[in-house]
Amino acid sequence: MVRVGIIGGGGRVGSNFAFALQMADFATEILVSDVANDMAEGEALDLRHGSSVAGRCQIRAGSIADMKDMDIIMVSAGSRRKPDESRLDLINRNVGIMRSVLEEITKATRRAFLIIVSNPVDIMTYIAATTTGLPKNQVIGLGNVLDTVRFRSLIAEYYNVDPTAIECTLMGEHGDTMFPVWSRAAIGGIPVRNMPGFSMEKMNAIFEETKKGGAEVIRLKGGAGWAVGLSILSVVEAIAKDRRAILPVASYIENYHGVGDVCLSVPTIVGRNGIESRPVMDLDPGEIVSLKAAETALKNVINGLT
Repeated sequence: MVRVGIIGGGGRVGSNFAFALQMADFATEILVSDVANDMAEGEALDLRHGSSVAGRCQIRAGSIADMKDMDIIMVSAGSRRKPDESRLDLINRNVGIMRSVLEEITKATRRAFLIIVSNPVDIMTYIAATTTGLPKNQVIGLGNVLDTVRFRSLIAEYYNVDPTAIECTLMGEHGDTMFPVWSRAAIGGIPVRNMPGFSMEKMNAIFEETKKGGAEVIRLKGGAGWAVGLSILSVVEAIAKDRRAILPVASYIENYHGVGDVCLSVPTIVGRNGIESRPVMDLDPGEIVSLKAAETALKNVINGLT
């Protein structure tokens, strides 16, 4: 059993994750916090109203200071881009918000695992991993978990097979330079290239659809929530249940195929100790080039931060 704090719990991502966590029925406590206090209170109340159906979890609203006893803290705080604002302006503004949140978290506790969801997630994870003084195994970015979930679902739809049988991972940046590891893609152990109806053109089209998936959800309903909530749950559950799940989370990397001093997504074993290890996946030469391109793109952003 585990106690989980949600920072940004009044927003779509935070509230959808809270609901997923409540339904999973393994948390003993969920503490919802948001800069909009009424939203946090409202979400906590709404969730509690369903407790006779969904489980025995204690659910309440509170401040970051109240999170001193939390085992895991999920951070989805941040703001959206303004019409006249550049991407770097938004990043710098959100970095300021993240630094403030991290300062409050580390005053309250230094034992909790941090799950960073705020975008740009690789940059925010890097800030958390390099400025808080927390052990780096405790700082985990959602990274490409959601993208990989979307990608696998779309491949499963194409082949009309069980989505849980898809073994294909998106690595690198959570953004323009992420890439699929086609050289290791399989379905139930069968290489994707050997599946009936395989077409590299179709696979690339599915990848492009995946990259645009978030924007399409925003266009249709204003923002993503349910799939991201379930994606966050998979990381939290891996820690809480010591599942040692292999997930494409973002974390601080020192040397992975020559890439280092950056946070980006590679297959990572996640368990009781947070980041347990990163078994190095064999990549073909083109995939290594893509990984290093992601490193360069992220370091260019980091070097431009104020």
